[in-house]
Amino acid sequence: MRDQDRLPTSPGFWRSPLRGPWFTSVLGLVLLVGVTVLFVTGLVSYAAYNPGLSRVNDTTPDKGLLGFYLFAWPTGPVWLYRLTQGVHVTLGITLIPVLLAKLWSVVPRLFTLPPARSVAHALERISLLLLVGGGLFEFTTGVLNIQLAYVFPGSFYPLHFYGAWVFFSAFVAHAALKTPTALRTVRRRLRGEPEEVPEESGTPGPGTLVAPRPDRPTVSRRGALGLVGGGSLLLFLTTVGQSLGGPLRRTALLAPHGTADPNGGPNGFQINKTAAYAGITEADTHEDAWRLVVTGRTGTVRLSRAQLLELPLHSASLPIACVEGWSTADQWWRGVRLRDLAALVGHDGDPPDVLVESLQRHGAFRRAALRANQVADPRTLLALYVNGEELSPDHGHPARVIVPAAPGVLNTKWVARLTFGAL
Repeated sequence: MRDQDRLPTSPGFWRSPLRGPWFTSVLGLVLLVGVTVLFVTGLVSYAAYNPGLSRVNDTTPDKGLLGFYLFAWPTGPVWLYRLTQGVHVTLGITLIPVLLAKLWSVVPRLFTLPPARSVAHALERISLLLLVGGGLFEFTTGVLNIQLAYVFPGSFYPLHFYGAWVFFSAFVAHAALKTPTALRTVRRRLRGEPEEVPEESGTPGPGTLVAPRPDRPTVSRRGALGLVGGGSLLLFLTTVGQSLGGPLRRTALLAPHGTADPNGGPNGFQINKTAAYAGITEADTHEDAWRLVVTGRTGTVRLSRAQLLELPLHSASLPIACVEGWSTADQWWRGVRLRDLAALVGHDGDPPDVLVESLQRHGAFRRAALRANQVADPRTLLALYVNGEELSPDHGHPARVIVPAAPGVLNTKWVARLTFGAL
């Protein structure tokens, strides 16, 4: 190696024969589709929290114009959030090998000198730094959140939300500049035309990814793409079971909630936080002490669990799906319809929004707001039973809310108070 090739700023420093326009273009086109789907499903996931309804649901209160797209989240189909968030998380994990391979393939360009040859080139380099930094940040924070590793210097939600906008803005700018070149490069390969080889000087351009003096290859570029695809397939198979359920749930090795509760039984399905974590004690939920406080147009009523059981009970088969991407199979819930509880305090006909408050002392979403359409849905219950048995303490005994198609954190456990029409 010549002396000038000992620095990463020299084209001769990068010797891998795998790098080239075609290899980079294929990876870029895969990310073009995958990252776009990730961004859209991420925005949809945020809308599912109904952040425009109440401040207690708004995890990014200073979003301003970034919330322009928010809409009232529907209650059907019941698997809607399970699908959108499952796709978001599973696809994000699956794309990790593609992202890393793409970054590896273009790393010589990060060391190109001079750093900026013009104003336009400087803007392109800045967008590239935002793209690389934003991509690594989004994928890293997403993986940590899936693993329940709360190590962020702040809340995951605003960090991931704002980071997504920075990353995707840089991604769109980069895609606008590079997609035509990538498509042209792939078409050249399909037509059997040779790949462009750069000059020794490494003049910036689409061909500079090809090493001027490459080492002897140990694997072909197609083989390298196969390795990347195989890595993505392995991550897919060890993640997707947390969303699909069934036999694949046993393969969800990378998902903390991939398998059922080892205790089994009717309450033997996934949970996010236990009663102990939430600070719930037996004294809080004992039948002699616990009362549900329901407030509305005509005043307030206090109901014991025995009194709730005297009201008309209804059943619904609904899953639980959470932001970490995991979801349960459909569970058979039984309890009192929220719209019937609204009627007890003067909201006959079309019930209003409701603020739900929990007994929990620790953790986020001690309070959550539900929209009127969610309250009115006959499948929205204050559940007292699941799969034929009373709720266990970890599943929200003595009563919890269950809402079709809503994120898991809006299915409040250990419910203490319902306030209708207060939002």
